[in-house]
Amino acid sequence: MPYTTPPRPLDVAALFPQLAPLARTATRLHPRPGSPTPHDSSVGGPLLWPANEPWPHCEAPHKQRRAKPLLSPDDVRAWRRHRRASEERRRLDPQSPWATPEELAAEKQILTGRPWPEGPIAMLPIAQLYLRDVPLLPRPAQSEADLLQVLWCPFDHPEHPKTALFWRSAATITKPLATPPEPSAVRFETYLPEPCLLTPETVTEYPHYLELSQELQEQLGDLGQWQAAAGPALDSSYQIAPQERYMDMLSTAPGWKIGGWSRWGLTDPIPRPCPECGRDTEPLLTIATTEWDSSDSWIPEEEQTNPTPLLPGTAPANFTMIDIASGYDLQLHTCPASPNHPHIELVQ
Repeated sequence: MPYTTPPRPLDVAALFPQLAPLARTATRLHPRPGSPTPHDSSVGGPLLWPANEPWPHCEAPHKQRRAKPLLSPDDVRAWRRHRRASEERRRLDPQSPWATPEELAAEKQILTGRPWPEGPIAMLPIAQLYLRDVPLLPRPAQSEADLLQVLWCPFDHPEHPKTALFWRSAATITKPLATPPEPSAVRFETYLPEPCLLTPETVTEYPHYLELSQELQEQLGDLGQWQAAAGPALDSSYQIAPQERYMDMLSTAPGWKIGGWSRWGLTDPIPRPCPECGRDTEPLLTIATTEWDSSDSWIPEEEQTNPTPLLPGTAPANFTMIDIASGYDLQLHTCPASPNHPHIELVQ
């Protein structure tokens, strides 16, 4: 089903015309649990990977930190299946057991953990995006590539998984890899994404408040300016800090997205120069923990009355079951000068 972001409560560029030239188009990906194939755009789904190309492995050192047992990808999948089965069983009969003897035995075995992996670690598929589904995908200049594949190492480097990007032409892959290798263990179960299909939607974004000029910041922080521009359309919320209305509802969309503006929250905005040439990098992909946060104005219209079911115990809107740094996003920025330059990973 399609997902539709509700219209913004105010046309902020009409209220503050200096914002108009700063508008950017972003593509909200709206990942929702499904059964993607290698020919689908997806999060956590199988990749259309050439059989004659080596699967990427992370060869960096991985520091042992055994705060909890390590699980294999299959362990995580089994754990999630048991939780779903338990929830369905209890829904049909509230007196039924939380776990069957078979599930308890399997979970006891899972919790014994896996050995710390030695040597290179097979990377996990995180996202696959076809240009046909995301026409605004900022592919490399003068390139025939129509497919972006994102993988990561399921261990911290040092505070989040290390990512790898691959651009390719889907038509050239005549013999895809049937069974990709998987890591023997993942650092956390939240580093294994739940397979999701995508329903991309374009939205308009504006820069974070702290990336604006001092003049615009002062205008957005002046309640009188809002009242004069919006008139009766302005409700009584955000009277103490009117600029927060802009940040919560009118600037950058939450969730998984392509392009747009960077979201900030963990830190104030910082420069993001290309490590190779120094040119300013641009947002490519936001890997989000949740699809919306405390501001419910970004919840798709279709889910305000009929929300997509989540796994029991999962945070609201955490459809992919990924968790970055306890609730933040991992934003990937790339250099517009060359796809061969290293990309930047930014946790916010």
